Amino acid sequence: MQSVIISDTSCLVILSKINKLHILNDLFGNIIITTEVAAEFGEEIPKWIELRDAKDQLPQTLINSSIDLGEASSIALAIELTDPLLILDDLKARNFAESLNLSFTGTIGVLMNAKSKKIIPNLKVILDQIQRTDFRISKNLIEQALKLSGE
Repeated sequence: MQSVIISDTSCLVILSKINKLHILNDLFGNIIITTEVAAEFGEEIPKWIELRDAKDQLPQTLINSSIDLGEASSIALAIELTDPLLILDDLKARNFAESLNLSFTGTIGVLMNAKSKKIIPNLKVILDQIQRTDFRISKNLIEQALKLSGE
């Protein structure tokens, strides 16, 4: 597993909405977010989340023409670091990260990983909680995640 984890806003927001933000800390220890992501998140940042921005802002400016600022800042930071794992849910951001050969997962991938490491006992319960929020997950993705997690 990568030692540097960079999260975009969506994972923070959805896990916070269901009072499960601690899963990120339990799974990864410390994670990194950019100041743009912190601003989009809009809540107090836990001590185990480090704020860090890309030193070179040019990639962020170029990337921001294609995707939102939080995602662009996260990808720009990932470009500067060695073997990071990005947590991205937006398809355009994931495609952009893939085009740069950056490793990424999404919130559902984080939860599946947490289930496999026995950090959470039941994926379905958490997915049900997420579905009661405004976070959009396709029925197909839910079924695949549950099947792959043995539920």
